[in-house]
Amino acid sequence: MREVTIETKLKVYEGPEHLNEEIQQLMNAAIEARDNAYAPYSKFHVGTAILLDNNKVVIGSNQENASYPSGLCAERTAIYYAGAKYPNAKILKMALTASSQNQVTDKPIPPCGACRQAIAEYELKQDQPIEIYFMGAKGKVVKSDSLSNLLPLLFENSVL
Repeated sequence: MREVTIETKLKVYEGPEHLNEEIQQLMNAAIEARDNAYAPYSKFHVGTAILLDNNKVVIGSNQENASYPSGLCAERTAIYYAGAKYPNAKILKMALTASSQNQVTDKPIPPCGACRQAIAEYELKQDQPIEIYFMGAKGKVVKSDSLSNLLPLLFENSVL
């Protein structure tokens, strides 16, 4: 038997105004995408903006469907579009934000498990970490240098 220790390091910013200009612009694109979400059932709006190594920014918002759960999260909407439109581009950074029409979302909201796995696939494929910034509708922003901080035992991982 051996014991394995897994550490996660995240950076927490007091608000988006404390991010550098490039990330503020990316977060603003995510906010704009969030405002265009189609979420008539959950009333939970999520937006994502992805910066690619070709300097293109791809956005996505959650898209719900009455045949729940056949909708799609903002993160996967954006990442799959990036993969389809720019298959050879690497994802450098992602910004995501979530808001609710039912309550104030002032705490950072990370990607769901399914989105974490989808992001992991692209991080593994490109053999380069993806910076991920996430927040609620307002308040603190969390930065992860890699998806592996949010999903330390990747489905494909061989740490154990």
